[in-house]
Amino acid sequence: MWPRQRRIECIAAQVRFRENSATFIFIPRDSSLFPSPGTSGNQDREILVQHLLVKEDQLQLLTELQKRLVQEDIDLSDLATEHSICPSKKNGGMLGWVSKGRMVPEFEEAAFSAPLNKIVRAKTKFGWHLLQVLSERFSGFLVEIQPEELAKRMKDPEFRENAQLLDVRELKEIKIASLDGFKPFPLSQFGEWGPTIGDTLDPDKDTFVVCHHGVRSLQAAQWLKSQGFSRLHNVSGGIHAYSTRVDDKVPVY
Repeated sequence: MWPRQRRIECIAAQVRFRENSATFIFIPRDSSLFPSPGTSGNQDREILVQHLLVKEDQLQLLTELQKRLVQEDIDLSDLATEHSICPSKKNGGMLGWVSKGRMVPEFEEAAFSAPLNKIVRAKTKFGWHLLQVLSERFSGFLVEIQPEELAKRMKDPEFRENAQLLDVRELKEIKIASLDGFKPFPLSQFGEWGPTIGDTLDPDKDTFVVCHHGVRSLQAAQWLKSQGFSRLHNVSGGIHAYSTRVDDKVPVY
């Protein structure tokens, strides 16, 4: 068995591409919880959480499990797989990276106040939880960039050298019209490039995403943000707006 800290580091590295199972503690997505791309107030703390859940009348079991975690060389994930009633048990209780507003209040309060790696308990309407925060990060920003501003930046050689430029349209669209320097990442081929995106691109670099009208690129940028990309720019209005407002040599389709 690996040392505990090594296992935690491994989990933190691998969870980026793991889809969360349905769990009891998450609340439905609401647009009010996710600032629009035009806002820059997205510097929210995110935490990597795993937990186990038992029924409300099983406090004694929870106490026994908590003692085992202290006295034995065992991970919370091992106990979650065996004892948790949350669907996340199939992933060892892993909930992935979460931000405030995504969990029921009692769980959220306990999780966001918990020291890293410390096992804490929480009581919610679903029962009793043991939870552990394995890591933390700041979610960065996702903003809209106007075509005029993009054109200005693209004149700077250093910008082209340092920025990551993604075009998420289909290849047949790119053949009709394209912007110099943007590399194709067609959404229809997401299954090919998605799982290795953290190796292909640098999550800490400025990343610019374009599509036809700015809708698909926004979806892609939001996904990239969930994967830890911290400096994201969605081209407002897409290549269509760039053509009509900046450079009429770029074909309109």
